[in-house]
Amino acid sequence: MKGKCLLVLAAIISVSFLLLTGCQEQAKVPAESKVVLTSPEAQQTAETVQTVAPSPGPTITLEKVTHDFGEIGPGLKKSCEFKFTNTGDSLLVITKVEGCCGVTTKLEKMQYKLAESGIITVEYNASTTAGLMSRQLYVLSNDKTNPRVPLTIKARIVPKISFEPRGLKLLLKDEQVECPEITITSLDGKPFAIKDFKSTGDCMTFDFDPNKQATKFVLKPKIDMEKLRGNLNGVINISLTHPEGDTVTILYNALPRLQITPPQLIAFNAEPGQPIFRKIWVFNNYEEKFEIESASSEKGIIKVQSQDPINNGYQFMLEITPPGNEGETMFTDVFHVNIKGGEKLDVAFRGFYLKRK
Repeated sequence: MKGKCLLVLAAIISVSFLLLTGCQEQAKVPAESKVVLTSPEAQQTAETVQTVAPSPGPTITLEKVTHDFGEIGPGLKKSCEFKFTNTGDSLLVITKVEGCCGVTTKLEKMQYKLAESGIITVEYNASTTAGLMSRQLYVLSNDKTNPRVPLTIKARIVPKISFEPRGLKLLLKDEQVECPEITITSLDGKPFAIKDFKSTGDCMTFDFDPNKQATKFVLKPKIDMEKLRGNLNGVINISLTHPEGDTVTILYNALPRLQITPPQLIAFNAEPGQPIFRKIWVFNNYEEKFEIESASSEKGIIKVQSQDPINNGYQFMLEITPPGNEGETMFTDVFHVNIKGGEKLDVAFRGFYLKRK
């Protein structure tokens, strides 16, 4: 009897313990759920994510960011357009369009309202060198996402006109000089005409018919010797009507029979009455013998101290005596060398007085 009572008592204690444990577990679950759901910080974060959205602001959207001109002739001007729209929700302000070498840009205005469009016009001045070209520009605006949008232009520069020679070397050895023939040819078979012919100082001329068209021209310019002596280095520009090659530019250089160097003299910190000494050389570019008839200066400031023969010419030592300045800051003179046979060479001189405090 005593044993049965003990078994019953143990069973009652076990059941009570299980019930107590179950109540405690059930109490823990709601307690944890309550912390997560009712936390003020958690509720505030959830509400912020759901109700607050960032504003896109001004947004610049371009229809394209690259333009390829394809094949173009050297030295030609080509233009293209980049259209854009403000797709944001506030005023778009373009602060600058950065260009680059050989490229200019145009924009009608700098501010654009919501959904308003604009056009950036780009003009490219092609180089005279054949090959592939790529240039990059940048559009600067108040678009916070894309404040500096790159634009790219491309081209393949292909000559449509060829000409020979590329440069002219003229020898002024004789009284008359003939200009070499200039040949201009259309490489794409398109006929063209000559619109104009110009040279530095008009020392070379060419008679042409602006209405005559052909795929090839052979020019024989005429040279004015007097003008050429005054323009020993220069440029010949020939304007054409070819759509992909409107100009031919040829550099020329004329080597005179006689030359004086340096062509001008300069002296600084000169003082009245204190001689200045300078050397000049006169020589023949074609290794021919010649004689000097006389040498003098316009104002008598420059005098010959010595004249010595050298290979293919002469060396002069000049004595330059600055005159009284009388408040002047500079004095000038011109030294003349007269060659036997009539030719004359000149050297210009400029002197600057010493400044005194």
